[in-house]
Amino acid sequence: MCVSDVLACFGFFGVLRLFCVPWFWSLLAGLGIFVAWRGSWKFIYVALCTIKRDLMCLIVILRVRFSMYQNLRNGHTIPSLFAQSTSLHPDKPAVVYENTGEVWSFRQLEERCHAVAHWALAQGWVEGDVVALYLESCPFLVVLWLGLAMVGVEAALINHNLRLQSLVHCIRVSGARAMVFGTELTEAVSEVRDSLQPSMVLFSSGEPADKEKLCSIQSLSALLTCSPTYPPLHKLKKGFNDKLFYIYTSGTTGMPKAAVVLHSRYYRIAAFGFHSFGLRHDDIIYNCLPLYHSAGTIMCVGQCLLFGVTVVIRKKFSASRFWDDCVKHKCTVIQYIGEICRYLLAQSVCSSESCHRVRVAFGNGLRPSVWEEFVQRFRIQHIGEFYGATECNCSMININGKVGACGFNSRILPNFYPIRLVRVQESGELLRDKLGLCIPCLPGEPGMLVGHINSTDPLRRFDGYVDENSTKNKIAHNIFQMGDSAYISGDVLVMDEFGYMYFMDRSGDTFRWRGENVSTTEVEGVLSTLLDHTDVAVYGVSVPGVEGKAGMAAITHTGGHFDLDSFLTAVQKALPSYARPVFLRLLPCVDTTGTFKIQKTRLKRKGYKVQHPSENIYFLNSHAGRYEAVTQELYTAIMEGKVWL
Repeated sequence: MCVSDVLACFGFFGVLRLFCVPWFWSLLAGLGIFVAWRGSWKFIYVALCTIKRDLMCLIVILRVRFSMYQNLRNGHTIPSLFAQSTSLHPDKPAVVYENTGEVWSFRQLEERCHAVAHWALAQGWVEGDVVALYLESCPFLVVLWLGLAMVGVEAALINHNLRLQSLVHCIRVSGARAMVFGTELTEAVSEVRDSLQPSMVLFSSGEPADKEKLCSIQSLSALLTCSPTYPPLHKLKKGFNDKLFYIYTSGTTGMPKAAVVLHSRYYRIAAFGFHSFGLRHDDIIYNCLPLYHSAGTIMCVGQCLLFGVTVVIRKKFSASRFWDDCVKHKCTVIQYIGEICRYLLAQSVCSSESCHRVRVAFGNGLRPSVWEEFVQRFRIQHIGEFYGATECNCSMININGKVGACGFNSRILPNFYPIRLVRVQESGELLRDKLGLCIPCLPGEPGMLVGHINSTDPLRRFDGYVDENSTKNKIAHNIFQMGDSAYISGDVLVMDEFGYMYFMDRSGDTFRWRGENVSTTEVEGVLSTLLDHTDVAVYGVSVPGVEGKAGMAAITHTGGHFDLDSFLTAVQKALPSYARPVFLRLLPCVDTTGTFKIQKTRLKRKGYKVQHPSENIYFLNSHAGRYEAVTQELYTAIMEGKVWL
């Protein structure tokens, strides 16, 4: 939209205001007149159908943008904003830990953070130092990163499912000087301890099950008991646009990447969630998502720290306990990923699912096939679906509950929030016109989502990763016009004529399973190592009625006995549950290019269907704890949804 268009739009608005028409209706009518003046009848129809939605989102964007400007001008940080929330209601419950029944008020949460801040200063750490946090989800994880942030120390939130090479990689790439780990993960730390930097300082948190393995490791719990709980005297030099912590995200290739989260990015994500989905300061949010993810620790915990909402934390999702917990704690808001909704629908009907107080459910990945049934069965008033990634600058919100949509882009003011779907080649490369610019997709045409980068705009900046090469790989140039830059999401979506966006697939090799992004390159490396460096191809395969794609591994096996039980034992030790292959295919060799890159097109097409009696295909029976041969009967049962994955 050009400047003259904007002036015309607000010119109409100004004229109506002269006649004392209320501002909202003036703006609405002004936009309507502008649309009629400028567009075709079809465009007018689309505008009339979407103008209310667009204005709702416009108000949210302006509200968040204005508050971010104020925070930047006043030099606020997440700790200082949390201190403001605490001062408003110090005795209000801030965090409830379902697993132990603990309830911390805002004052108690702040005092625990102060203790961590004093401990960090006593270690001699300075602003910009990094400490890796490797714990299962619990309120203390929030205390750790927030307390460290009070003195400018940055946390690296490590996925507690990671083991061996992946764990070592994540610790190293962060540049951490120290690591705090939960005693429940002692065995995992022991396995990699010799691979860590000699200068790495380790601290344990919690009651040790094996004191011998922790004899040379300092107990953080003991250190914090004698740490002051008053605010540290340290004057924080960091500001709103400085680093807060790192969250790891899987790319299309390689090991997990450490995404940079600034104080401003944390605020932006949480604020958009609060204002977009109608959350209230007296809400109680139920969170059973992992706190090493942005969904759990930003979108959910952020409502507590910044807006005074009470958050109930459960260490791990339980479908059978979900609604009981919501009733017990009088929760009014829940956060989901698509898989959670499907698991809840698979449960038998219980009394608690109809007597809860949940008003809003927000999250991402709720598929159209599940959406309406979920809303009707559990009587949810409002679904707040959104699209986004920790590091992206093209997040979207479904502000008015359009079934199946993960967000939208305005058809009236498309340049106000400059994101686009652009055409891509079969290889995943962006398709360009004769001028070298990307080609926008038409409604109904799938394309890659990209977001224009503007480093001076807090909503348009891309902060990237710790690794500079990883950052460069997510940026493309000459997208909207010559000389510009854009963030490449790697996701394929499709837009309808009203601007609603629908997620289709992830480009590259990464696939999503159990709410997690699985990097095939990473899994291939682990499996190949376990199998004495044999060729392994890992890819995702679709299973009817199941969100995401199940992992399948094609393994080169030239004959003889393949010990499936030993293989599974090794896999369970080396990979988190969501990354373990659900299907195996043993074959003499895998297709490779001249440069030894594995080709997966044919394997993906064949999937897990047995097409010849000699084929060796196996399915991971999670209940039996073993791989079983895929027969025609088993294949049919899987296709008909009779087998639990």
